Amino acid sequence: MDKQKGKALRQIRRRKRVRASVSGTPSRPRLSIYKSLNHMYAQIIDDLSGKTIVSASTRDKGVSMGKTGNAAAAAAIGESIAKKAAGAGIKQVAFDRCGFRYHGRVKALADAARKGGLEF
Repeated sequence: MDKQKGKALRQIRRRKRVRASVSGTPSRPRLSIYKSLNHMYAQIIDDLSGKTIVSASTRDKGVSMGKTGNAAAAAAIGESIAKKAAGAGIKQVAFDRCGFRYHGRVKALADAARKGGLEF
């Protein structure tokens, strides 16, 4: 097995392990993130009904930033998702990092969402 396939398999295992313990309810929905090389995406999901309540990404039209694949852009997305969640009446969420390690852009998004008023 080559190096890239091994890394992808490890990330899938981490994602499954996290999702086994984290699930979203109407009172405490799940804040799920995804990061690619160039963009960052976040959505708040109610797993019981299978619905996405709010979402934010670096590809949204209202978000203006220079580079989209850095920690500053991730922090902007964290603030945006926290503002949208407050508008939808959500205060507490369960954080689902989707197998990504908690550092860099993931940590920047989480810290900005906490600063914006979300509790997790």
